[in-house]
Amino acid sequence: MDQQHIRNFCIIAHIDHGKSTLADRLLELTGALSAREMMAQVLDSMDLERERGITIKAHTVTLRYRARDGQDYILNFIDTPGHVDFSYEVSRSLAACEGALLLVDASQGVEAQTLANAYLASEQGLELVPVLNKVDLPAAEPERVREQIEHVIGLDAADSLAISAKTGQGVPEVLETLVERVPAPRGNPEAPLRALVFDASYDPYTGVRCLVRVVDGSLATGQTVLFMEVGLETTVEELGIFTPWAEQVERLGSGEVGYLFAALRELRLVRVGDTVTDSRRPAAEPLPGFAEAKPMVFAGLYPVDSSAFGELREALERLSLNDSAFTFQPDTSQALGFGFRCGFLGLLHMEIVQERLEREFNLELIITAPGVAYRVLTTAGEVVEVEHPAQLPDPATIEAVEEPMIHATILTPDRYLGGILKLVQERRGEQVKLEYLSRDRVLLEYRLPLAEVVLDFYDKLKSVSRGYASLDYHFAGYREGDLVKLDLLVNGDPIDALALIVHRSSAYAKARALAGKLREMIPRQLFEVVIQAAIGNRVIAREVVRPLRKNVIAKCYGGDITRKRKLLERQKEGKKRLKRVGRVEIPQEAFLAILKVET
Repeated sequence: MDQQHIRNFCIIAHIDHGKSTLADRLLELTGALSAREMMAQVLDSMDLERERGITIKAHTVTLRYRARDGQDYILNFIDTPGHVDFSYEVSRSLAACEGALLLVDASQGVEAQTLANAYLASEQGLELVPVLNKVDLPAAEPERVREQIEHVIGLDAADSLAISAKTGQGVPEVLETLVERVPAPRGNPEAPLRALVFDASYDPYTGVRCLVRVVDGSLATGQTVLFMEVGLETTVEELGIFTPWAEQVERLGSGEVGYLFAALRELRLVRVGDTVTDSRRPAAEPLPGFAEAKPMVFAGLYPVDSSAFGELREALERLSLNDSAFTFQPDTSQALGFGFRCGFLGLLHMEIVQERLEREFNLELIITAPGVAYRVLTTAGEVVEVEHPAQLPDPATIEAVEEPMIHATILTPDRYLGGILKLVQERRGEQVKLEYLSRDRVLLEYRLPLAEVVLDFYDKLKSVSRGYASLDYHFAGYREGDLVKLDLLVNGDPIDALALIVHRSSAYAKARALAGKLREMIPRQLFEVVIQAAIGNRVIAREVVRPLRKNVIAKCYGGDITRKRKLLERQKEGKKRLKRVGRVEIPQEAFLAILKVET
């Protein structure tokens, strides 16, 4: 089709503002699915997405639409996630679009992720179309939300669309506005082929499937192509589009979006952000790719059964192709054996990866307490990046330890302001900005240590604000801090998987909480189990799991007392020997329980 009649767009919004529901209505209106095939959140194909009610992966679908003027259009729609942990998925999707529907809940107004995604889209030069959703709710205030969009985002909202994605009210106007306001794709159909790989997935039968946006030239089945970044030459075996089911086509022209199979069996041969070109007539330079997603949170993943190590490696390789923000490298632990040290964008990202590994690959896993990457300046002038406490150099060689900081944006009703201010101050936050956006709505900006945010900050924020506050954050460099390594020892043996790097001011409270939690989780043995939390050689917290006691004198009826004493002394000696040679097994639940420790 002529690229003047193609529109590439996405929907960006805060979580739960109705992206997936609006996508359903667009599919219905364009006839992509029949009434029999239709289901709620049809593009959220993963079980996890449906259970949690969130979009995790970006999805593409090609819609055929006849406008009111009788002209036929191709609308390439890319559905994007809304949670802060998956903002990298959003940035990749935006690169394949010329326009975006900025969806805002008319009852809740502009939220933190709305703001972040709007700025991402503006930076990439996309045409933003403001859409107010849920106007059918009794609590909807469209005029107030229009003012918020103009004041907070700086976008003219006078001609914003008022819709209800649930009932379908106003949704036909969305399609017409898309055709009118979103520009046609820019690209030269006669130039050498340049196609951007903006996502990839693995199919065990056909190999690697690349999602591509053709910018210049055209792609055809049987064409020999070159992946410019990795220097790989291969032949296109199959091309297609999603409608939303996969539909084969012979050619993808300039401005079109689709998928590509090219006989790629190796998982590491494709990089998201690479440029595909014709090997016989290559482009002079590749398209701008994506900034590498830098993991912010690190945790260890270990198989419960050590023989499943190879299966875990293969599963991680497959998952990392589909999720380029996820990284992993081999790791070993004295307590847990062989596994992998994995990097994630946040705690929700970590939970999703763990659940996908367990469900899609039938693996039983132990995951260690998550931490962040610190920078250590040594006395020799070197800078060492530490992703795990066990990697810390000798304390005598450490000049300073720097922790990662984030710039957090919190939007909240003012009645919850006191509780939120107390929460961020407890987490060592530094206030950057406090601004009233309206009579009862406040924008807070804080610098916070990332380590104070990754575990339970989001849950606590939602609890303090009764679910009304929203959070967005981005990395804001490193800052030197008074940080120490906190070790947990069981009967004198350090459990490396439970070691933490903490701020000295909170070390004592953290140590007491961790030791107490571990005492609850370790089952009683026939010998005494001593749990200690220590900084260096100094023990700052101690708990004891009392031993089980068999009644060895149960069968002694009367008689000489020395016989009973002899049996009790023998039991005592046996317990001492057991304590020297006995090994305490740390249950899997203990590693998970550490995540939920209250300090």
